[in-house]
Amino acid sequence: MDIQISKFKEIEEGYSTRHAIEEAKRCLNCKNPQCVKGCPIENNIPQFIHALSKGNMGDALEQINLKSNLPAICGRVCPHEKQCEGHCVLNKKGQPIRIGKLERFVADFDSSIGLIHENIKPKNRGKVAVIGSGPAGLTVAGDLAREGFNVVIYEKESELGGVLLFGIPEYRLPKDVVRREIEKIETLGVTFITNCMIGQDITIDEMFDRGFDAVFIGSGTAIPKTLDIPGNKIKGVIQSSYFLRMVSLFNNHSLGLDEIPIKAGDVVGVIGGGNVAMDAARTALRIGAKSVTVYYHRTQEEMPALRTEYEEAEAEGVSFVWKSSVQEFLSNGERLTSARVKIGENETIVPLDKMLLAVGSRPANRIVSTTEGIEVDEMGYVKTRDLPYGMTTRRGIFAGGDVVHTPQTVVLAMREAKAVAKGIAQYVDAKKLLGE
Repeated sequence: MDIQISKFKEIEEGYSTRHAIEEAKRCLNCKNPQCVKGCPIENNIPQFIHALSKGNMGDALEQINLKSNLPAICGRVCPHEKQCEGHCVLNKKGQPIRIGKLERFVADFDSSIGLIHENIKPKNRGKVAVIGSGPAGLTVAGDLAREGFNVVIYEKESELGGVLLFGIPEYRLPKDVVRREIEKIETLGVTFITNCMIGQDITIDEMFDRGFDAVFIGSGTAIPKTLDIPGNKIKGVIQSSYFLRMVSLFNNHSLGLDEIPIKAGDVVGVIGGGNVAMDAARTALRIGAKSVTVYYHRTQEEMPALRTEYEEAEAEGVSFVWKSSVQEFLSNGERLTSARVKIGENETIVPLDKMLLAVGSRPANRIVSTTEGIEVDEMGYVKTRDLPYGMTTRRGIFAGGDVVHTPQTVVLAMREAKAVAKGIAQYVDAKKLLGE
């Protein structure tokens, strides 16, 4: 087991203090910083980098904390090449400031040393319940706690983190990093309740009965989509989200290697072209798959996955078949043996032991079905409005993140969550002003 776990060691190494400061010194401190415009949450990038360049870790952290509750996570998994670093003026020469690694360095430095954090405001502005502890829920909780709200997070799992803990592989985001960031949220005065299924153990109506002024739904997309093709129920056709979850639990020593659905020596296919498909493919290799092939219905240029994710997957040995679509899964009566695949205008039979599906997900309806007045669209996504931002069709209930739109990156979920947090604060303040 230890041999397998060692394969999940974090790939991207962090900076030493000396290297971080040297990198920070390269920043031009632009008058109109394009890096900030490229950041979905408009992080104070030049300010924190300037503080870091002088070795002032406390000021650097303070600047980051003004915008982000999860810097150690964002520094690792944000698509920097498309956002802050992609907009850096030095990127024109192919040498952008490594903003993500600098953010990660400051956050990791804080975790190892324990810098002095900001003073915590008294929790007397209102009481808010947050459903879900993924990036959206943690962001709303952190922002509201900093503004004097008493926040309680309800999580159905036994451990907090949502997709950060169970959906992103260890080699990209070590789970100890997630746990450290959650501990920082807790120091802001946020309360956590785990093993609590909303709609079963407690309803939203009961939350209001317990004195909450507002409720935020950040439950994400829990139901993976499948392919409506012959053989999709055959044993060996597996959801990528389930596979990644099992591997995460294995790495956490919560289950054995024999419970992971992919075995050493398996010939594995992956359907999809997003980052989840890349995660699943690269994880299958780490488990010991003989070969892994990604089937995507468009070209490499049209693939939604980050280019770095694709390039790293290819470098590790993942194969790609473009303009391909699986027409049928075939079995020997007990398990998957092959798939009929259309490549361009031709069809071929591809031998397979396992096929991983990474074709998207949608929200579960458990919360909506046990709460009156929350409208959803035809796909099951919760409808929200702009004033106050993020409120659903039922007064006092807000929603954000993947439960409102198709699944996005961590930082995009955070951007929306920050806007919703402001909407919640405005709503609660108005409610109390009117004496309700």
